[in-house]
Amino acid sequence: NTYVTDLDFTWGRLNKDGEQEDFYRSVTVTLTPANFDALRRRIDASNLAVPADTRFTGGIVADVYTGEFVKGVDVLVKDGLVAAVVPEGIGEARETVDLQGKTLLPAFIDAHVHIESAMLVPERFAELVVPHGTSAVVADPHEIANVLGTVGLDFMLDASEGLPLDIRFQLPSCVPATPFEHAGAVLDAAALEPYWDRKRVLGLGEVMNIPGVLGHDPDLAAKLLHAQKRRRPIDGHAPGILHEARSATAAAGITTDHECSTLEEMRESLARGMKVIIREGSAAKNLRTLIQGVTPRNSRRCMFCSDDVNPADVERLGHMEKHLRMAVEAGVDPMTAVQMATLNAAEHFGLPGGAIAPGKPADFAVVEDVTTFRVAETWHRGELVAKDGKLTKPIRTPIQPEAVLSRVKLQPVGLETFRLPVPSGEANVIGIVPHEIVTKAEVRTVATDAKGNFDASLNPGLVKLAVLERHHALGTVGLGILSGYVAAGALMEGAVATTIAHDSHNIVCAGGSDADMLAAVRALEALGGGMVVVKRGEVVASLALPAGGLMSFEPADAVARGVAAVLRAAEEAFHLGEGLEPVMTLAFLALPVIPELRLTDLGLFDVRAWSHVGTDRGA
Repeated sequence: NTYVTDLDFTWGRLNKDGEQEDFYRSVTVTLTPANFDALRRRIDASNLAVPADTRFTGGIVADVYTGEFVKGVDVLVKDGLVAAVVPEGIGEARETVDLQGKTLLPAFIDAHVHIESAMLVPERFAELVVPHGTSAVVADPHEIANVLGTVGLDFMLDASEGLPLDIRFQLPSCVPATPFEHAGAVLDAAALEPYWDRKRVLGLGEVMNIPGVLGHDPDLAAKLLHAQKRRRPIDGHAPGILHEARSATAAAGITTDHECSTLEEMRESLARGMKVIIREGSAAKNLRTLIQGVTPRNSRRCMFCSDDVNPADVERLGHMEKHLRMAVEAGVDPMTAVQMATLNAAEHFGLPGGAIAPGKPADFAVVEDVTTFRVAETWHRGELVAKDGKLTKPIRTPIQPEAVLSRVKLQPVGLETFRLPVPSGEANVIGIVPHEIVTKAEVRTVATDAKGNFDASLNPGLVKLAVLERHHALGTVGLGILSGYVAAGALMEGAVATTIAHDSHNIVCAGGSDADMLAAVRALEALGGGMVVVKRGEVVASLALPAGGLMSFEPADAVARGVAAVLRAAEEAFHLGEGLEPVMTLAFLALPVIPELRLTDLGLFDVRAWSHVGTDRGA
């Protein structure tokens, strides 16, 4: 019953010391009647010797290899793969799909996403994005890994198996993101070693610790070398890093950057051989700026990603089709935009899809036109999985392992927890930048109470910010002052708190009074993780996120409604600042790898100096 059994081979070479360097690991090939027959059927179907399963006809087909939109052709599908693209009416098929003049595109690929930021477990995330024409995502699970370590990695790998969405993973490189905070876990190079050969693991996730790269951190160097030895892609994260430092990131083997926010950063990345992943998420919106830097000469080195997006935004604006629509509105040629959303990512990450050609998965997005990119149908492996914005059949009920259920562990908190002395009256302040996740370091003269403590009620336009360690009940609390969260001259009579706080995911809370902040944190503790909005001491909205305090097991539309309700409550309760999403913006304020000022559970952090600083400038 077996033609060839256990054929092991290794492609490699000898290094200068005469030691073998493997390009690829040993592979066992077993040729059985089943897989031999499958290969034979594919060859015969492409040769039109046997009938195809499905014929797609009557539409326009995007050929991303030649850069043409082709009319007068049919796409034949056999066993979930494209068998052939032929003139209309050629060959036989058991079923015909009439596209009725619509355009058949390769299904879309999100080149960099944190599924956890959508607040959905993988099964529910698939429910969210598949109706929008997405067939594959490159996910970095460093959010859940920072909370649960390898337990989180195992959960994401298991939960994403067998979905109508091809979820591939980049192993998280920075757990925790820096040594200047407490996360729920620590993943060193040794802890990641067993995962390199796991199914659907691609390479190394975004390397955020750029000072660690430049300073030759041994553990980070080991992770980089493990990926390079295997010829795996390494994602980057280098906001504001220019000139020699950006050259050093490229020399370290980092192959992409999704943190470019200026055309200068984009040009420097491309000039150093890196690829640029253009991001348009819920908090960080860089597409309108960076799309101006896309040219016919460099477009094949550019991709699209969402990075961090909430489900309410996806339901309202779309997923990757939003990027396509915005790119075309900005003047990008439609075919160029389609390549950036499909083929470019597939080729860079070695994904099987990204094109409509023989042997490629029959993963299609049927769109009304290449201006609005409204998705009429999504096909995955030759099966219709979504139509008119709805799944054609339910995705399986999510698994809910006890090990991933959220537990918020805090030392007892009281009003004194939130007291922030600024006796000099001059403070370092985190300034929000509208529509961005970078911040500005500001110096403000602030009013204090009789004991020299910062009081937000005496400082219109400013609020207090707190980050509380919530994984091991260590009792560490960082306090700071934030501008731009409410409008200039406004007071915040309440608080917003969440266990989503990139990347260590401690509790982050912004408020106008210590009493409101205390009420929000206690409500979050009772909830077991999620997000809450407090108005004058009363909880007016909340959403539970039981999977690590980051994700819900509920259906995507229910979570989208819950998120929308929380955001609406915050917007109605407070006069918020320009260009921010009240929860996602808050979540990024604890990420100490993005300039300029951040707040961790260990205090105010100056990313430029790579060290903690005091809030009180006179201390």
